[in-house]
Amino acid sequence: MNRDHVAARAGSPALGSLVAFVLLAVLAGTVVAQGGGTLFGDRELLDWSLAHRPDLVVTLARAVTHTGTGFVPYALLALAGFLLGQNARQRIQAAAAGLVCLVAAQAVRFSVMALLSRPRPDTAHWATDAGHWSFPSGHTTTSAVTAGLLALTVWIRAPRGRLPIAAAVGCWGVLVGLTRVYLGVHWFSDVVGGWLFALWWLGLTAYGVARFAPDAWADLLRGDGNGARGMLSRRIPGPGSTAEFARGKVGITPESHYGVPPTSAALPGVDCHDRAAEADRFALPPERDISQR
Repeated sequence: MNRDHVAARAGSPALGSLVAFVLLAVLAGTVVAQGGGTLFGDRELLDWSLAHRPDLVVTLARAVTHTGTGFVPYALLALAGFLLGQNARQRIQAAAAGLVCLVAAQAVRFSVMALLSRPRPDTAHWATDAGHWSFPSGHTTTSAVTAGLLALTVWIRAPRGRLPIAAAVGCWGVLVGLTRVYLGVHWFSDVVGGWLFALWWLGLTAYGVARFAPDAWADLLRGDGNGARGMLSRRIPGPGSTAEFARGKVGITPESHYGVPPTSAALPGVDCHDRAAEADRFALPPERDISQR
């Protein structure tokens, strides 16, 4: 995969990142214009949450919302790095890159939060602890960034069932954000802002990797090596060795694995290699001897 093709494949993340950034900027500007007040659906969803809070559901919501911060997201990213790498060095590098991506996202997100200084809903509505300002939601941003990186890892490395696993990871990221509204510590627009921030950051990260580390981006796109197999020409049965690609490496399959070559493999004008050798019809130099190829 050449650099031009890698750059072309990076266009989609760049475009998605740009769209998410524009939407996030529009939403943030609306929050500022409203003086930090409620936006579309904020008050209605909070009122609905207050009217539907059985104890069991609140307990489950608290359990889910706590997975969006603290130790869990960083442990998941370390696991993603372990799965993405193919050896110890690559696993450490992948895990470190994921952690740096999340830490940097948190730093930028906190700066935006402090700049806008949007108040949270009234503390009388809270069903869990919360701190700092409201927009964008920290739990939502953290879980969405983590879910995006983990889903990418699953999509690349899972031998089977990648779609349902990646979908489950994505649902977890969405659910964490919704619990913030249900527990009364965020407005719904805060959660939407967190999702847009995560999409922008993930797209920006993907573009940065493709732009400044094209070899690493090509390795991600190639995944487990399936994409490289089509680069070889169609195999022709017969004597000789065959090259195969597996995880970016070339392996040589001995001719003994293929048994006796069929008649169709014989060269034009020669019925069989053995007969040609016995009849000694041709006096070929050693480097041209087809029986040694």
